[in-house]
Amino acid sequence: MLSKRVIPCLDVRNGRLTKGIKFEGNVDIGDPVETAKKYYEEGADEIVFYDITASHEARGIFLDVVEKVASQIFIPFSVGGGINSVDDMRDVLVAGAEKVSVNSGAVKNPDIISEGAARFGSQCVVLGMDVKRVDVSEEIPSGFEIVIHGGRKYMGLDALEWAKTGEALGAGEICLNSIDADGVKQGYDLELTRLIAESVTIPVIASGGAGNPQHMVDAVTEGKATAALIASIVHYGEYTIPELKEYMAKKGVQTRSVW
Repeated sequence: MLSKRVIPCLDVRNGRLTKGIKFEGNVDIGDPVETAKKYYEEGADEIVFYDITASHEARGIFLDVVEKVASQIFIPFSVGGGINSVDDMRDVLVAGAEKVSVNSGAVKNPDIISEGAARFGSQCVVLGMDVKRVDVSEEIPSGFEIVIHGGRKYMGLDALEWAKTGEALGAGEICLNSIDADGVKQGYDLELTRLIAESVTIPVIASGGAGNPQHMVDAVTEGKATAALIASIVHYGEYTIPELKEYMAKKGVQTRSVW
């Protein structure tokens, strides 16, 4: 049985660690480099780094911050935000990331997924999906719609179909974020997570909603995710990564204790 991953997420704005609720009201909560190092030392399985305003501001990612984080951690490191071309992907990988997360840029230009997979390998390409619950319609039969530019622009694109398309184009993993659950700490959207995880064969990371360790257990059992992304519960010191993993282990979920 493969171990389930515990992945802290660093949302970064203007080079600083930030956190909001449902993609709004973001506040400065610290230095992303120091925070990444702390989580690495605590036993995180991976670090995810998002430059959350890069796409909306139509600029490239802050590569200097990526380089600084990469110099402090020795675990898989996934980076996203403002990735619009294969050259952007290359720049992020050269800066020290192992994976590149494409989100808004992939919705606007799906070929970036296949081009990135061909050039760097599918294992380097993560399809980031920001998803909002909407009324079921002919256009959105699943009731889950893709939203880009940091939750600002609805695309009329069904999340289930986009996940399948992303896999077919060569994405090696999906990071699935529920906008409705983001920062609320009431649990992941298990219906959404399970829907996507059961419809693709690539790993799915559940994101948005973790408020306690049981939520993480639910995400990787009921939700069928292969990993749980966390932010608020570790950023604000409510739990440490060892505490989260210990709880998951007690509930029968296999996690990695040491590298």
